[in-house]
Amino acid sequence: MRLTSPAFQQASSFPIKCTCDGENASPELAWKGAPAGTKFYALLMHDPDAPRWGGFTHWVVYNIPASFDALPPNVPAQRELSGFCVQGKNDSGSVGYTGPCPPSGTHRYTVRLYALDAELNLKPGASPQEFKDAIRGHVLEQAELMGTYARTANKAA
Repeated sequence: MRLTSPAFQQASSFPIKCTCDGENASPELAWKGAPAGTKFYALLMHDPDAPRWGGFTHWVVYNIPASFDALPPNVPAQRELSGFCVQGKNDSGSVGYTGPCPPSGTHRYTVRLYALDAELNLKPGASPQEFKDAIRGHVLEQAELMGTYARTANKAA
């Protein structure tokens, strides 16, 4: 399975519009090559370089039907997008996407797409840990795309 984005390439910088220095808009993502038996997809965006134990989760999306092969740019910050997906809480406590916003230096942001054999039994607004617990035993395959970002402005979050 392969995960790509027209917004950024593997190991390249996130566009400013997808960060706290810009519009904080989620990037467009696309995938192909899902394994047989995929029923749903789920996605997690995480910063392992965040200055807190375990890093910082920026985005949790789940129950994306297997018929989809992309997420559009600027996904609305809603718990449920009917027929499309369900979103969980990020580590800032809000539902939906929160863009890269490192307090210092260059951070890595890993977007992982999971092909699942079942729909996740999670309510909208699930925490990153609830998400991780729910996918356990259901991942058929995963794909990863990593982007980087360093602040150009003096505001940090």
